Amino acid sequence: MRKSRREFTRSVGPSRPSRTRRQAAGVVRMIIALILAGGAYTLFTPAAQAQEEPRLSAAAAEGEALFEVGCITCHGRSAGGVEGRGPSLINVGGASVEFQVGTGRMPLARQEAQAQRKPPLYTDEQVRQLAAYIDSLGVGPVVPDNVKALVDDANLARGGELFRVNCSQCHAFGGGGGALSSGKYAPSLYPASDRIIYAAMLSGPQNMPIFGDSTLTPEQKADLIAYIQQVIQTDHDPGGFNLGRYGPSTEGLAVFLVGIVTLVFASLWIAGKS
Repeated sequence: MRKSRREFTRSVGPSRPSRTRRQAAGVVRMIIALILAGGAYTLFTPAAQAQEEPRLSAAAAEGEALFEVGCITCHGRSAGGVEGRGPSLINVGGASVEFQVGTGRMPLARQEAQAQRKPPLYTDEQVRQLAAYIDSLGVGPVVPDNVKALVDDANLARGGELFRVNCSQCHAFGGGGGALSSGKYAPSLYPASDRIIYAAMLSGPQNMPIFGDSTLTPEQKADLIAYIQQVIQTDHDPGGFNLGRYGPSTEGLAVFLVGIVTLVFASLWIAGKS
């Protein structure tokens, strides 16, 4: 006797889902789990989100273009340095660039005991752009933008005291410079601008020590710069021949030689008259 359709279904049980339906359900569950995991990761670890690299400022971008034309041969791509040609400029800072490039010492003409000052190849604006690019590559000293304002409000008397204590040993009391060891020398301060002097104090080029803000405050640096520019650079030697402004050593030597010659001739004259 044939069973009815209802009786057949009841005896066999409910039909199982097909294999395709089971696979589709598994895929849906996996997608939901991934979405939940990604949302939780984003919510609880925001610092791990991918961030775009900071873009260069307009000045730094112009400086990068100048660097790739005039500096990359010696200092390498991305200023990493080239062995035997030029050092890395990472973490050097913009102050060093302003001094070296602004005084024409860089690009270097040839390897010597000390880089010579010469007419700069770049304008002041281009020097600032190069400094901005190098400054973007790391952490280093930078010449502040308000140097002129600081110098205008400076104390000349205090600047003279700071100069005699910190600078006269190498640059001489008159700022004319002087010889150092191993063929090096302290350059003359007469052609130096306020930003160049400030940059030199921050970067310590050649044999010069670094005068950071913990050694000389920005106000003290401004006092020193004002003394150099308003006293040393504008002194017209009212006493006569300056003897190179090398200080009391040359002056004492000149007085000694003149005095000895005078005494010799005086002695000969007296002997001839006696």
